[in-house]
Amino acid sequence: MVLSDTELVEFYKTMIRIRLFEEKVQELFRKGELPGFLHLCMGQEAVAVGSTGALLKDDMLLGGHRAHGHAIAKGIPMRKIMAELFAKESGCCKGKGGSMHLSDRDLCLFLTTGIVGSSIPIADGIAFSFKLRGENRVAVTVFGDGANNTGAFHEGINLAALWKLPAVFVCDNNQYAISTHVSRSTPIANVSGRAKAYNIPGVTVDGQDVEAVYEAVKEAVDRARDGNGPSLVECKSARLYGSYAADSQSYRPKEDIEEAARRDPISLLKARLMKSGALKEGDDEMIRKDGVAEVEDAVRYAKESPYPEPEEALRDVYG
Repeated sequence: MVLSDTELVEFYKTMIRIRLFEEKVQELFRKGELPGFLHLCMGQEAVAVGSTGALLKDDMLLGGHRAHGHAIAKGIPMRKIMAELFAKESGCCKGKGGSMHLSDRDLCLFLTTGIVGSSIPIADGIAFSFKLRGENRVAVTVFGDGANNTGAFHEGINLAALWKLPAVFVCDNNQYAISTHVSRSTPIANVSGRAKAYNIPGVTVDGQDVEAVYEAVKEAVDRARDGNGPSLVECKSARLYGSYAADSQSYRPKEDIEEAARRDPISLLKARLMKSGALKEGDDEMIRKDGVAEVEDAVRYAKESPYPEPEEALRDVYG
C-alpha cells in the first residue's frame, strides 16, 4: 500500500489547497467578514488528506467541527464551502450550516457536526444500511481526542463491533480538547488502546505523516469492506493555532507550539518530495500560485452570491 511519488505529489497539492483556504478564512474572520464560530485545521492536513485518500468515491465520510480540510479533500468545490462559511445561498448547505455543519451527499460527505462524538453512532447507522443493502461501501468518521470520553464513542464503537459493521473510526488526536491536554482526561497513553475493550483492531500512527495515515486507514477500510468489522485508528497530530480562531493558547507550553511548527506535515512532505526529486521549487511555486487563485476565486464567488430568502429557513426541515 506504499504510495508512489506521483500519488504523494497529488496529496501534497491537496494539503496546500487546504492550508491556503484556512489561512484566507482566518484572515477574513479576523477582519470580521465571516459570521459564526471558526475551527481551523492548519497543522492537521495530513489526517484529512491521508484518511480521505484511503476511501473509494462511494464511501461515506463524517466529520467533526474542524472539517474544512476533510470537505476539500472529499472533493467539495472550494466555492461551495466558502459560500457556506459566508452563509450564502450557494453554499453546500444553502448557507444554513456554516463552518461546523458541512454536507454534500452527492460527494459522500454525509455531514460534519459541532456536537463532539455525535458522528460516531450516525456512522453506525450508515454502515448498517450498507450492510443491510449488500452495498460494498464503508462509513468512516473522524473525530478529535475529546470525543473518546463521550458516551457516543463507547456506545457507537461497541455496537459497530458487535454487529461487525463496515465502519472505521479515526481519532485525529491533536492532544488538546480545547484547552485540556489528553493526559488530563484519558488515563492511557494511546486512544487506540480502547479498541481492546471491543475486540477490534486499534492502531496509533504519526498524524503528521500523510502516508502513515493513508496506510493505516486504508488497511482498516479494506478490512471493513471485506466484512471483518470496524477498526479504531488514532492519528497523533498537532494544530498550529488555537482550538478556535480567537484562542490565545495561553494554556499551551511554548515548546509544544514550536514542536508543532517543526513537525508541520506540509513541510515534512515537501522535504521528502524534494529529496526524491518528485518536486522542484518551480513546481511548488506553481502549486501554491494555483491554490491562491482557487481560494481568491472562492472568496469572490461567496461575496457575490446572494443570501438565502427568509422563507428558506422553513425548507429542508424534514427529510
